[in-house]
Amino acid sequence: MGSTASAAIGTRRIFPRPRIPLPARLPRLLPELVLLVAVNGLYKYGRKVANGHTEEAYHHADHVWSFERGVHLPSEHTVQQLLLHSHTAVHTANYLYATVHFPAMVVFLGWMFARKRAHYLWIRRAIVIQTMLALIGHMFFPLAPPRMLPGDGMVDTAALYGPAVYGKPDAHSMANQYAAMPSLHVGWALAIAVGLIAAYRSRWRWLWLLHPLVTMLVVVGTANHYWLDCLVGSALLGVALAVIPGPVTDPPAPRRGHWAWPLRRLPAPAATPPEPEPDPEAAAEPRPRPEARTGTRTADAPGGRAGGPESP
Repeated sequence: MGSTASAAIGTRRIFPRPRIPLPARLPRLLPELVLLVAVNGLYKYGRKVANGHTEEAYHHADHVWSFERGVHLPSEHTVQQLLLHSHTAVHTANYLYATVHFPAMVVFLGWMFARKRAHYLWIRRAIVIQTMLALIGHMFFPLAPPRMLPGDGMVDTAALYGPAVYGKPDAHSMANQYAAMPSLHVGWALAIAVGLIAAYRSRWRWLWLLHPLVTMLVVVGTANHYWLDCLVGSALLGVALAVIPGPVTDPPAPRRGHWAWPLRRLPAPAATPPEPEPDPEAAAEPRPRPEARTGTRTADAPGGRAGGPESP
């Protein structure tokens, strides 16, 4: 097992997986761009169609506020009062609300597409489902945000301190200010955190949860959303993740015609003939001993003793 793993690691070092060049990525990138642009356009159009239900939106706002107090959720007014103690904190919160939401999602999806393709497909499906479910909520449950409720002590921090995001509510505007339920600011922020936590294995990856946490404090402190909006936006992501398959972490190898690394075929080793088996009979036959040699003669000399000198 250990030798197999070592061989696999050595093979990856010798033959590293090449990066996909940009021309090879374009056939996969263009359909994704078309899909995401279409989903965003449908979402914007749906919000505009749902715009204008002013009386119903304020009626729902009273119910949401009463429900939150009934279940003892913290008051949004308390969070805003803590924020208003610092002009820097208010300006920072307004800036984050106005500039981070959509660009952060674009950067996240682009990064996941380029670096973590399997996890990108997984989280992209979840975000599309989450966004479409949120659109249904905007259309069938119009809700005025806390900054529009005059009797609850909330103020529009963007209008007072800037930068301003919304103008006067207009039924014909693309910006539907009565689409507070659910909060996609928090829902998308949580989707970004979940996608990055699932795609990476660093011990620090859990810090990405600070992104949806800070986003929730921002949208509540600026009086753009209720706590319930944030909870529902997060729950929609859970519903989306429950109905789609998980990420395929080991995608199939690419086909050899496009960008696969060309591996050289090594020659097979030459076959060696087997050694002959020893003959048991030959091994059992004793070998003859060599004759001993001495310095004296072994034959009888004429006229004398064997081995001795001749007599005179």
